[in-house]
Amino acid sequence: MEKLSTKNLKKLNSKRGLLLFLTQDDMTVSKALRILNHETKLERLQEELIKLQQWVEAKQEKLVVIFEGRDAAGKGGAIRRMTQHLNPRELNVVALSKPTDEEKSQWYFQRYIKNLPRNGQITFFDRSWYNRAVVEPVNGFCTQKEYEVFMNQVNQFEKMIIDSGIRVVKFYFSITKDEQSRRFEEIKTSPVKKWKFSKVDESALRLWDDYTSYKAKMFEHTNTEIAPWYIIGANKKSKARVESIEKLLELIPYDD
Repeated sequence: MEKLSTKNLKKLNSKRGLLLFLTQDDMTVSKALRILNHETKLERLQEELIKLQQWVEAKQEKLVVIFEGRDAAGKGGAIRRMTQHLNPRELNVVALSKPTDEEKSQWYFQRYIKNLPRNGQITFFDRSWYNRAVVEPVNGFCTQKEYEVFMNQVNQFEKMIIDSGIRVVKFYFSITKDEQSRRFEEIKTSPVKKWKFSKVDESALRLWDDYTSYKAKMFEHTNTEIAPWYIIGANKKSKARVESIEKLLELIPYDD
């Protein structure tokens, strides 16, 4: 076994390090160090997110962060890590349910407009108006005409809100078919997660190629200069969470 440095021994002998060995039967030294190093890095990044939020508030900025991706891609978990230590009064996490009959009669973007941030606020969208670019047409939740109207309007809509002073960052969490299948099985067999598994999830693997086709059209049409997509490889959740935070910190010109 490779000799451990004093620094790594200190990590393993910490309260968190010892807890890993006491609570997980398959824990090894190398695995424990990977977890501890990841948590240390994540904590440093979360400290930077606090600075970013304080900058948004001080400068009266408005920031929208969009998370898109296939079902079980880890969007919600990434948002939770981003917002874990932020001031809840100055952020909003939006995960809209299916539209009501009244909302269906409105302009498609209307219910999203109501959730855009005010001055000094950050809004995180756990799925956004891009539902109509992929999820809705694949599952038959919108007509072909509604899809085409959306695709004709979305770039102009984003230009309008960006011109109004809202910063927009668009993340797409990308996973493989095998990984999605594995995560679905984990969700279905978990007593605390199985409620997440929906009818849309049931058909996701069967409709994989349809999702891929509409996703490609979305990227081709909406990856604009003012609102580009940032694709995050999400087969490994911890890596995806760190990469998305790092990219957000890189894109926003905050200061201490």
